[in-house]
Amino acid sequence: MESGITIVVDKRERNAELIAELERLCSIRFEIMPSGDYLISENVCVERKTVRDFESSIINGRLFEQISALREDYQRPILLIEGDESDSSLYHGSVYGAIVSAYIRYGVQVVRSRGPKESAELLYIMARQESDGSTREISPKRGRRARSDDAFIEYIVGNIPGVGIMLARSLLKEFGSVRAIANANIEDIMRVDGIGRKRAQRVYEIMHREYSGDHS
Repeated sequence: MESGITIVVDKRERNAELIAELERLCSIRFEIMPSGDYLISENVCVERKTVRDFESSIINGRLFEQISALREDYQRPILLIEGDESDSSLYHGSVYGAIVSAYIRYGVQVVRSRGPKESAELLYIMARQESDGSTREISPKRGRRARSDDAFIEYIVGNIPGVGIMLARSLLKEFGSVRAIANANIEDIMRVDGIGRKRAQRVYEIMHREYSGDHS
C-alpha cells in the first residue's frame, strides 16, 4: 500500500473484489457521498457502473440524472464503465449515443475497464496522479463545486426518493418553489409529466412528514 494516497468510497458501493484490490494499493475511507462512488481528489470524482448497470440506467433514465449531479458537484467528473462489451444487450447505437452524450452534453469523461481489478488499478492511478504531496484530508463536502441558489433548490427536491434532478426541475418549473410543492395536493403533483400517483404520494408524504430525529 502506498502511503499518503486516500480514496473516499461511497458507503453504498459494495463490490468486494474491487474494494479489496483498492485497499491493497492505497488507503480508503467510507463516507456517504451525495454523488459519485469514488472521490479521487477535491476535483475528481468517479461514478462506476458495470455494463449491465450502465444499460439499465440508460433505460430507466437515471444515467443522465446521476452524471448531471456529478458534473454540478465536481470540476472533473468521470464515468467508469466496467465489464466486457460482449456483456452488452442493448443496441450498440444506444450505448455509444449515451457515452457521447455524457461527454459532449455533460462534460463527463468516460473510461472503461474489463473488471474490478482493472477498475481498482485505474482509480489508484488517478489518485496517484492527482496527489500533490499534501496530507490534507479530502471529503465530498470540500470537493463539491459551489452551487447557485437554484441548484441548491433542485438538490433539495431531487433528493426526495424517486424524484431525481430531472423531475425536480419539472416540479420546480410547474410550482415555482419548494413551498409551493409542499402546499400542493397529490392531484396537483400528478400534473407534472413523469409523476404518477405512487410517486406523487411519496412526494406529498415527504413534504408533510414531521421530523422525528430517528436515523436508524
